[in-house]
Amino acid sequence: MKVDLLIIGAGPAGLAAALAAAPSGAGIAVIDDNPAPGGQIWRDGPQAHLPERARTLRQALAEAGNVQVFSGSRVVALAGARRLLLEGAERGWTLAYDKLILCTGARELLLPFPGWTLPGVTGAGGLQALIKGGLPVAGERVVIAGSGPLLLAGAATARSAGATVLRIAEQASFLALAGFSARLLRWPGKAMQAMELLDAGYRASSHVLAALGRERLEAVRLQQGNRVVEIACDRLACGFGLIPNTQLGELLGCRVEQGAIAVDDWQACSLEDHFAAGECTGFGGSELALVEGAIAGHAAVGNRDLARALWPQRRHWQGFAEALARGFALDPKLKALAQPDTLVCRCEDVAFAELANRRDWTEAKLHSRCGMGACQGRVCGAAGQFLFGWTPPAPRPPLSPARIETLRCLEPEG
Repeated sequence: MKVDLLIIGAGPAGLAAALAAAPSGAGIAVIDDNPAPGGQIWRDGPQAHLPERARTLRQALAEAGNVQVFSGSRVVALAGARRLLLEGAERGWTLAYDKLILCTGARELLLPFPGWTLPGVTGAGGLQALIKGGLPVAGERVVIAGSGPLLLAGAATARSAGATVLRIAEQASFLALAGFSARLLRWPGKAMQAMELLDAGYRASSHVLAALGRERLEAVRLQQGNRVVEIACDRLACGFGLIPNTQLGELLGCRVEQGAIAVDDWQACSLEDHFAAGECTGFGGSELALVEGAIAGHAAVGNRDLARALWPQRRHWQGFAEALARGFALDPKLKALAQPDTLVCRCEDVAFAELANRRDWTEAKLHSRCGMGACQGRVCGAAGQFLFGWTPPAPRPPLSPARIETLRCLEPEG
């Protein structure tokens, strides 16, 4: 199979890119690993409530006759020049393209602390996804901790599903949040959204110390200002912001700067005819992802005037992204959460003490199997970067577990 334009990811950036490029008449394919378009922010499911914007974009995508959407599919490996190996629920296949737009989004930064592997402890975004997928939480007591706007969004999702949110522990200081709130007036819609999500249990200068329990979570210990408090609960959702998903971009050879795929004014990568948009180029929210996706879509099919017209809008939302980064910068004291016996690599049961004196990722891997499990360093690699300053491991194919039948698609024809 071959297409003119391939888009990886059907979140806000991918949707906007496809719809911007579609009027050109180009043959377009969109690959996404979720069951339906929308990405993590507009994730569908039995308990999901999609906003009108998401439904409108999804309907427009379905009506675009020259756009094929392959949901429940993911990239496994490179299959040659401008060709990718893909796998869906039923089959594996290769797909060639002339131009490509990466809209691979971001994932949560999970930092290790005592008890973080107990049943009942998830990421903040992870809990949102589980609830939208049908996880029953009605009547459960929930504590949400970490950093960033995702904490408030996660709390709202849990509350709407019948859970009782006892505390939202934000590690950023009151002064940092006050500065962010003052700057938020430049984006009235975001200010209104923040007011709607504000929760009486929200606390600044507060972070998790430990999850407590034997067989599963029973309570959480928090540092709250100068006090240590313990709160009995059934679930703890803890996330410390987002990390751009750059693995495919790196594998293709796109330049990465400051942990994100580097792009120019046209959202073009360092690799010719390859573009990137959304949170894989840096976290800034759905509004920034939408305008970046539209710029990339227009530029990929040669509509540079339409792309350029969106530059002021992009700059407006880049300002919001910069305010987010300043307001929710992680406090270095979070590096002290892990104890010697705290697991850092949960796939291979590697404790903090086994890693603390290693010089870099390679040495840690040689001595401990750190990063050699199912997630291939996606979780512990980011944690190692924050805790020890290590450069995360370079991606290697396959990017995700794949069936033997899929890998056989790489065999030369004949």
